[in-house]
Amino acid sequence: MNSSLLTFPLDWSARTYVMGILNITPDSFSGDGLLNKGGLESVLAQACRFVADGAHILDVGGESTRPGSSLVGVEEELARVIPVVRALVKEGLNVPVSVDTYKAAVAEAALDAGAHWINDVWALRADPLMAEVAARWKAPLILMHNRSKPDKTELLERLGGAYLGAQYDNLIEDVIKELMQSVELARKAGVADDRIILDPGIGFGKSVKHNLELINRLDEIGALGFPVLLAPSRKSFIGMTLNLPPDERVEGTAAAICAGILRGANIVRVHDVKIMSRVAAMSDAIIGRAEAA
Repeated sequence: MNSSLLTFPLDWSARTYVMGILNITPDSFSGDGLLNKGGLESVLAQACRFVADGAHILDVGGESTRPGSSLVGVEEELARVIPVVRALVKEGLNVPVSVDTYKAAVAEAALDAGAHWINDVWALRADPLMAEVAARWKAPLILMHNRSKPDKTELLERLGGAYLGAQYDNLIEDVIKELMQSVELARKAGVADDRIILDPGIGFGKSVKHNLELINRLDEIGALGFPVLLAPSRKSFIGMTLNLPPDERVEGTAAAICAGILRGANIVRVHDVKIMSRVAAMSDAIIGRAEAA
């Protein structure tokens, strides 16, 4: 593991950190899957553009989480992700590489190939070995709240797919309770608190109203004492609010990013890095984060 690229924890008071999405898939909901768009060369070109445009972290994913997507086996996911991680590390971009996976075997192989972070969209609930991998590698670990169900989706013309909202007794209380259950799983495996990042899981088992409320009350997630990642980029709640397809959601994403930062987001995970880096910088200036001055 090459930890020299990153001193973690980051200085959360200094700025909002921008995570650029590298989808190594053929079926991304946003149409940005890189698997069939020129291979490794196109991935590296995208990564270099992202870093030049202001990305502080690169998030590599080999399995789409879009509603209606097909599951990917471990071997296929490894074949997609590991060459990319190795190439990114070799390229020397000097930013941490995160692996977006819920499979411990993929996370382990990616860390061994030089990745730095684990981004688990099932918050340790899908693979009981994931927490142990994160603890052993001392890797920063993103825990995302998720109540999505593959059989509870809808596909809308123009707007694409969406996970149908799950039932909540109390949205914020339920999300906090379930995130903290995942935190306890991480702690029991030996993951230090200062390696944990929380993600409220925008779009995963939430209605449009739920997603809007989560962003508006993001500070209550931050009050748990962990840095917060917000990932609203191009998602269906924006499309349904504005009646727009995925490729026309940049303004809605910008508004969600700005609102999230004003309510305490520390990391924003985005497709449109150049634009959202500017949104983040302006939002930081408004709230007086140190490096925005």
